[in-house]
Amino acid sequence: MILKFLILCALLLFIEFYAYQAFRTLIKLRWVLVGYQIISLLLLIFIMYSFSQVDRSVGQTRQFMFTTGLMLLVYVPKIVLTLIMFGEDIFRLGAGIVNYFVYNSSGSEAIPSRRKFISQIGLGLAAVPFLSLIYGIFEGKYNFKVIKQTIFFPDLPDAFDGFKITQISDVHSGSFDNPDKINYAIDLINAQEADLILFTGDIVNTHAKEMHPWLETFKRIKNYKYGKFSVLGNHDYGEYVTWPSEKEKDENFKEIKNLYGQIGFDLLLNEHRYIQKGDDKIALIGVENWGENFKKAGDLNKASQNVTQDDFKVVMSHDPTHWEYEIKNHPKKFHLTLSGHTHGMQFGIEIPGYFKWSLAQYIYKQWAGLYENAGRYVYVNRGFGFHAYPGRVGIMPEITVIELKKGNNVA
Repeated sequence: MILKFLILCALLLFIEFYAYQAFRTLIKLRWVLVGYQIISLLLLIFIMYSFSQVDRSVGQTRQFMFTTGLMLLVYVPKIVLTLIMFGEDIFRLGAGIVNYFVYNSSGSEAIPSRRKFISQIGLGLAAVPFLSLIYGIFEGKYNFKVIKQTIFFPDLPDAFDGFKITQISDVHSGSFDNPDKINYAIDLINAQEADLILFTGDIVNTHAKEMHPWLETFKRIKNYKYGKFSVLGNHDYGEYVTWPSEKEKDENFKEIKNLYGQIGFDLLLNEHRYIQKGDDKIALIGVENWGENFKKAGDLNKASQNVTQDDFKVVMSHDPTHWEYEIKNHPKKFHLTLSGHTHGMQFGIEIPGYFKWSLAQYIYKQWAGLYENAGRYVYVNRGFGFHAYPGRVGIMPEITVIELKKGNNVA
C-alpha cells in the first residue's frame, strides 16, 4: 500500500511539474504563477482528502461523484499538457545532443529553450477535454439518445418479422439528481413503438433504497403487448460495499430483486419465457450476472433448459463478456444477446456509422452497439444512467429500439 501511494505521488508530481511548465513558458507574472501553484496544491489536498474519507459501508455518494468529476477536470487536461511538454523535452534533449557533439555548443547553450507556441498548442488541446468534461457533467449525462437498430435473421419465425424490442440498461438510480430529466427519458421510452421492453440490469449502484425516490417515475413505463422483462446486473448484488452482516446484505439483495417487480418488470433469474405471437414463438432467456472478472452467478444452461436447438432465442445477459466467453459459440445457437455494463466508459468519440472510440474498447471486445459472430449477434447498450464520473462525454445515455427482420444476415 505504501509503495502504491509513493508511486501515485511521484506520478502526480511529474504531471504537476510538466503542466506548470506550459503556464511558466507563457506567463511571466510571478503572482499568477504562485496563485496557480497554490490552487493546484489545494485542489490536490481536497481530492486526496475526499477519497480518503470514502466509507466502504456506504458506497458511492454525491461527494464521491463530485470528487471524481473534479479529479478528471483537473488532471485529464494536465495529462494532455504533460504529454505535449514532455514530448517537447525529448525533442529538446535530442537537439541538445546534436548541438553538443556536432556543432560543439557548450552545455547550457546546446539545449534549446522551450518554445512558446508549443505551450500554446498544449493549452489549446488541454482545453478540449476540460470543456468536454464540464459539458458532460451539466448536459451530457442526461442527453438521452434513441438508437434504432435493425437485425436480419434467416430463421426468424414469420410472425416475428418486424417485431420491435426496446432495451434499457444500467439505470444506476442512486446517481440521479434531476427528476425532470428522468421523466423526460421515461416519456422518450414510452414514445417508441415497440412490442416488448427489456431491462438488462443495474437498477441501483448498491442499495435498494436508492431507487425508492424514483419508483413512481419508472412505474410510468407503459405496458407492452408482449411484456416487460429484466435481469440483474453486477451492481444489483450489493457487493461493492462492506456490510455489517451477511443478513443485511441478503435483505438488500432481496429488496433489489423486488424493485424490478415494483416497476412492472418480470425479473428472470436463470430462467426463460416463451413469447407467443400467432402460431410462432421465440424463447426469451434471462441469466443472472456473468462477467469475466466480475460475479459469475449466471447459468446459461439452466436458463435455457428445455429450450430446443430449433427455437429462435433472445438472451438477456448484463455483461457482454458473457457473450464473448460462453454464448457466441454455444452449440444451442443463441441468435441475439442484449447486454449493457460498459457504459462506453461514459467518455469517448462517436460519429454514428463512421467512427467510434473509447477507452472501453481496450477492456471489452464488445463495448457499444452491434457485434456479430457467425450469424449470432450481441447488442451492447451504452447505459441509461451514469456511475462514478457524474457525466457523459461523447458516449450518450441510450434507449435502444431493435427491430427483428426475416432475411439474410445483414446488420
